[in-house]
Amino acid sequence: MKRRSFLQLAGVATGGWVTGIGWNYAMGLNELRRLESLLPLTPRMPALFLGHGSPMNAIEDNEFVEGFRRMGASLPHEPAVVLCVSAHWETIGTKVTAMDVPETIHDFGGFPQALYDVQYPVNGHPRFAAALAQDMVTERIETDHTWGLDHGTWSVLRHVYPEANIPVVQLSLDRSMSPQAHWELGRQLGRLRERGVLIVGSGNVVHNLAKVAWSRMHDMDYGYDWARDAADVIRNAILQGDDKALTDAPLSNRAAMKLAIPTFEHYLPLLYVMGARTPGESLQLFNDHAIGGSLYMTSVALGTEG
Repeated sequence: MKRRSFLQLAGVATGGWVTGIGWNYAMGLNELRRLESLLPLTPRMPALFLGHGSPMNAIEDNEFVEGFRRMGASLPHEPAVVLCVSAHWETIGTKVTAMDVPETIHDFGGFPQALYDVQYPVNGHPRFAAALAQDMVTERIETDHTWGLDHGTWSVLRHVYPEANIPVVQLSLDRSMSPQAHWELGRQLGRLRERGVLIVGSGNVVHNLAKVAWSRMHDMDYGYDWARDAADVIRNAILQGDDKALTDAPLSNRAAMKLAIPTFEHYLPLLYVMGARTPGESLQLFNDHAIGGSLYMTSVALGTEG
């Protein structure tokens, strides 16, 4: 008999997107058994969305890097595992890395050799990945032994956990899912925060590389009017807990929003973190600055003190 899953995709695909994810609470509690055996109950872990910006943030000292470091130092508990959703791993169907030692992937070009020399020698967590795939999701989710950790993950985590002493598992972005479905998956994964799992989303709330003013990448708070407009809308939705506005943003016909989110992959990791938010939970923004005209480094921390 086929195992009943923690998450069930509900509805039908429309325009290539899954329209929703349903949740059966009795079924979900029953099927947390494997994860319960791996990860005992803990105080609820925070959840982070990190605006990762340029890969050079992995090796530079700047205000954004200092923000990552401060956030890492301020986290109240050490997690059992980090579950990271990066903008740089898109797949058909959701996948989760399941190797003992994930490769440090240098998925970029044209940068100094020092950046390619960086390694983030962190362990994976194959048993957690297997339990996540078997007990927490539908058959659409598969364990993966080929990808590793891309720069969306390691370029920021090496500042949050510089000793590389916390296991890291990376979750892919399923291209076939709607923004609402990504948010719903984040909501279900949020239950793992009470089992020592630090959920991290890595992307940018405003990200249009085609419009970047490269000569002004080091000018703090240089943003085009449309980028500021879009960032204001997204920031207000985050602070007000307006999840509908957040899931609607990538689909908006507003000119500013179309320019700010020309493709979805850098925005979607935010939805996983906001989906994992609990009612009334504290929230703070940091690194909330424009760079290069068309990028925003805005980062979000749930469950930490401001």
